[in-house]
Amino acid sequence: MTGAPAPGVRNGRHANRLLLLAAAFLFSTGGAAIKATSLNSWQVAGGRSAVAAAAILALVPSARKRWTRRDLTVALAYAATMILFVSANKLTTSANAIFLQDTAPLYVLLLGPWLLREHLRRTDLLLVLLVAAGMAMFFIGQERAVSTAPDPLRGNAIAVVSGLAWALTIMGLRWLGKGGASSMPTVVAGNLMACAVCLPLALPVAHAGWADLAALGYLGIFQIGLAYACLTRAMRHVPAFEASAVLLAEPALNPVWAFLVHGERPGAWAIAGGALILAATLANTWWHQGEPRLADNGLNG
Repeated sequence: MTGAPAPGVRNGRHANRLLLLAAAFLFSTGGAAIKATSLNSWQVAGGRSAVAAAAILALVPSARKRWTRRDLTVALAYAATMILFVSANKLTTSANAIFLQDTAPLYVLLLGPWLLREHLRRTDLLLVLLVAAGMAMFFIGQERAVSTAPDPLRGNAIAVVSGLAWALTIMGLRWLGKGGASSMPTVVAGNLMACAVCLPLALPVAHAGWADLAALGYLGIFQIGLAYACLTRAMRHVPAFEASAVLLAEPALNPVWAFLVHGERPGAWAIAGGALILAATLANTWWHQGEPRLADNGLNG
C-alpha cells in the first residue's frame, strides 16, 4: 500500500479547489459590475443585497437557520461592509476599493487582543507595519478623477472604513465559529440589514434600465449568492492556507475586470500598495499555516 489517496478522493479535492476558484472569480467581478450601473450607490447596495439574500437562502440550506442575537450583532458589521464597498467602488477605482478593504488584517491584529483575547505574535507586528505602509501608498500623490472614479480621495477614505468594517466582520465570524455556528445566517441577516438601511435613501428611483436591472441581478445571484454557495461547499474540504491563497485571486482579478470592461487604470502607487498588502498577507498566512488563528472566510464585499 502506498498511502496515496484513492482516485475518488483526489477528484473530490480537485472539484473543491475549482469551486473555491469559482467563488474567488465571482467575487472579483463585483467592482466592474457595480460600475456598470447608472444607479447611485444606495440603489446598487440595497438592490444587490436584497437579491443576494434571496439567492443565498435558495442556494445554501445552512443559511435558513434561525437567527441568534450573536448572528444579528455580527450582521451589523457585515451590512456596513456591503454598503461601504459599493460606495467606495462608485467613487474610486476598483483596485483601490478592494485593496483598501483588504487592509482588514491590520485592524484584526490590532483589535484581536481586546475583542477576542488573541494576542499579537512578533511576526504579526511586521505584517501590521507592511499593511500600514501599503495603505499609506494609496494617499501618496493625487489620483486623477475619471468617469468611473469621480472622487478618488473620498472613495479611498470610504474604502479604508470598509476595511475596518470587514475586520469587525471577520472577528465576529470567528466569535460565532468558536461556538460551532454557521456563518451563513449572519450573511443573510447582514444583506437584509443593508437593504433596509439603503431603501429609504435609494428612493425614488428615477431611472433604471434593463442594463441596471441585469447588473443588480448578476451582483445578487452570481457575485454574492452563487459565490457563497461555492465557497461554503469548498471550505470544508480545502486546507486553510490553500484556501487563503486561492481566494487572493479576488483582489488580484478585480482590477483586471475593471480595466477590461471600463478601461479603468489604477495609479502606480495604488498598484504598489495593493501588491505589498497582498504579499504581506500571503506571507504571514504561509508562515503561520496550521495555527488556530483568525482567518478571512472569504465572505468579501
